[in-house]
Amino acid sequence: MKKLINNPELVVEEMLEGIVKAHPNYVRQVSGFNVLVRANSPVKGKVALISGGGSGHEPSHGGFVGKGMLDGAIAGAVFTSPTPDQIFEALKAVNGGAGVLMVVKNYTGDVMNFEMAAEMAAMEGLDIEVESVVVNDDVAVENSTWTTGRRGIAGTVFVHKLAGAAAEKGMDLSEVKRVAEKTIANVRSMGMSLTPCTVPAAGKPSFTLEENEMEVGLGIHGEPGTHKDSIKTADEITTHLLDKILADLDYSDSEVAVLVNGLGGTPSMELYIINKKVNEILSQRGIKIYKTLVGNYMTSLEMAGASITLLKLDDELKDLLDAEADTPAFTQV
Repeated sequence: MKKLINNPELVVEEMLEGIVKAHPNYVRQVSGFNVLVRANSPVKGKVALISGGGSGHEPSHGGFVGKGMLDGAIAGAVFTSPTPDQIFEALKAVNGGAGVLMVVKNYTGDVMNFEMAAEMAAMEGLDIEVESVVVNDDVAVENSTWTTGRRGIAGTVFVHKLAGAAAEKGMDLSEVKRVAEKTIANVRSMGMSLTPCTVPAAGKPSFTLEENEMEVGLGIHGEPGTHKDSIKTADEITTHLLDKILADLDYSDSEVAVLVNGLGGTPSMELYIINKKVNEILSQRGIKIYKTLVGNYMTSLEMAGASITLLKLDDELKDLLDAEADTPAFTQV
C-alpha cells in the first residue's frame, strides 16, 4: 500500500483538520466530532441541509458545505456510515430554527443511522423539525451488497446543489424537501471502474481486476456491478453507460444537466473524452444539454473510473441549478 498518510486509523481526523485549516472562511469542525459545518452556522431562519457518509468520497461531502449547498457534513470512517451521535451533533449545530433536511445516500447503514439521529433529536425534546430524503440514482443494479433498492451515488451532488439553493432562497422545509425529491425523481447515474482502491485500514485492494478487465456498474465503495468485461474504448464504455441511463427514464425532448464524475484516479483528459461522447449521443437523440460538470465530485479514494449522471430539468430546476453557490469544492457566481 502506497499512500500519503501517517496512521491508517487517523486518516479521517487528519483530513478534517486539514480541510478546516485550508478553508476556515467556509467551515469549522464541531468540537469532538467528525462533523464540518458552515463557519457561520447556524444560519438563523434558514432551512439547514446536512449530508454525509463514509469518508473516501471527497470532495463529497465536506467540500460542498457553504452558501447555496450544505450546512453540515458528517464524515464516517472510510466507507463506513457515520454514527447516529455524529449526525445528532450535526443536527444541533446547524439548526437555525427553520428545520433541517437530511440528504441521505441509499446505503442501509446510512439510512438507519440518519433515522436514529432524528429519533434522538425527538427523544431529547429538541425543538428541531427534521425531514429526510434518500437518493437512489444508480441504475446499475436494483439491489446491491449494501442496499435494499438502488444505490445513491454521484447524482447526490445535484440534490445538494438544488435543495441547497432552495433553502438559500428562503423556501420552508416542506418546499426544500419537495425540491430534493423532485431532483431525485429526475436524476440517474451509472459508473464503471478500471482499477480497485485500497482502504487505508485494510491495506489491500478492495477487489481484483485483471490487467485487461473493467468492472461495469459498480458502486462508490467498489461493490460489485453488473459484470466484469474486457476493457473497451472510452466511446464504447460511454455508450453502454448512457444506454442504461436513457433506458431507465424518458429524456425525450428534454433539457438535462450532465455530470461526468471521476472516481479519484482518472485524469481530466479521460473524463473530457467521455464528455465528448456524451454530447454526441445526447445530440443524436435530440436531448439538449443545459449545463455540464466534469471532474471529481463523488470519488472512491484512488479508484480509476468514472460515472455519468443525467438530471432532467424544468424551469424551476434550471433556476436552482444556476443559483449562486460558494463552497470549497463548488463555486458558482
